[in-house]
Amino acid sequence: IGGVPLNFGLSARLGAARRPAPANAALGEAPLFVIEADEYDTAFFDKRSKFVHYRPRTAVLNNLEFDHADIFDDLPAIERQFHHLVRTVPPSGRVVVNGLEESLVRVLHMGCWSEVSSFGEAVSDFAADGGPHAFDVLHRGQKVARVEWGLTGVHNQLNALAAIAAAHHVGVGPQQAAQTLGAFQNVKRRMELRGTVRGIAVYDDFAHHPTAIRTTLDGLRRSIGGSDARILAVFEPRSNTMKLGAMKAQLPWSLEPADLAFCHTAGLDWDAAQALAPLGVGPGQRAHTAADIDTLVQQVTEAARPGDHIVCMSNGGFGGVHAKLLQALQNK
Repeated sequence: IGGVPLNFGLSARLGAARRPAPANAALGEAPLFVIEADEYDTAFFDKRSKFVHYRPRTAVLNNLEFDHADIFDDLPAIERQFHHLVRTVPPSGRVVVNGLEESLVRVLHMGCWSEVSSFGEAVSDFAADGGPHAFDVLHRGQKVARVEWGLTGVHNQLNALAAIAAAHHVGVGPQQAAQTLGAFQNVKRRMELRGTVRGIAVYDDFAHHPTAIRTTLDGLRRSIGGSDARILAVFEPRSNTMKLGAMKAQLPWSLEPADLAFCHTAGLDWDAAQALAPLGVGPGQRAHTAADIDTLVQQVTEAARPGDHIVCMSNGGFGGVHAKLLQALQNK
């Protein structure tokens, strides 16, 4: 959906800057506005999620799981907020929903008074036939378009279906939408290649939730296939949810696709080494921890070899680890 504004003259407010555009907001001439929803609370005096104020005509519900442990007690609490969003969509509007997400199915079962368009499954309104790089778009079982683009991962394939379904509701045909996706450049900090030194690629990714980490690494693993190339996951548990340790038990699962994992432990109130113990922690093991960036960079640099893919994951600046890694690899 982030690809729509610059290609169709729409206005938008997105959660990350687009490439090549330098900003994450744009004002167009068309009478439509695309905005990335925010489930965080509105203000200290209004604990409803921000998105209840949007009043969308088209609402895309892509995925929903527990997060933001600092303001939500559990997943049902977040589901209630998403149902508030669904209730703001007018009867003439449309809710575009990922049919693979059980939590979103529960949200709709709470009550929905708008049109519903599903995507993701073979029985959905919009489905994909083929791999994430190149696939046919099926509308109620019939091929209506084909997407060929440079993004990886099943999650991005679902994102494409969501964008096509949403665009369809406002009058953009599937073929035109698919053609636009073919020229789409991903937003910054979504597997953004920061540089390649001595045959070692360094990426920046915004993943900070265990599921997002796993999805990102799975996508890269499928992209590089069964080659001898290794994946080195470098991550910072920086979000409030991760700092609280609410998701620490899921970290070994989320990092499973990586050959080596490196965790920055500064500011944590829980033992990262203990949480990562199922992977094996320490010299000669799969997982490593470091309380400061310089030590982390040293660990990764010593382990890296030509052909490796280093993925740095954080929802913050990560202490400039990307530039430091590139410099250290250059000096290796």
